[in-house]
Amino acid sequence: MITPEQLRTYIGQGLPCEELRISGDGQHFEALIVSGVFTGKSRVQRHQLVYQALGDRMRVEVHALSMRTLTPEEWRQSGG
Repeated sequence: MITPEQLRTYIGQGLPCEELRISGDGQHFEALIVSGVFTGKSRVQRHQLVYQALGDRMRVEVHALSMRTLTPEEWRQSGG
């Protein structure tokens, strides 16, 4: 079973993040991901970038992942 810490490492290795928070129970996870690569991207495109970073792990190890994907500017505006 994958841990939140492992999932954080996998995403962080595949995507440059300014902030990366993961919580979950080994199958269902929630993520806050702040990255400059999200600038100019739609929510769907942002999620696709995270899925690419996870690769096959998303299909095999992670049952469900709820994501909040923000640019650094959006993060600052939200009070992050």
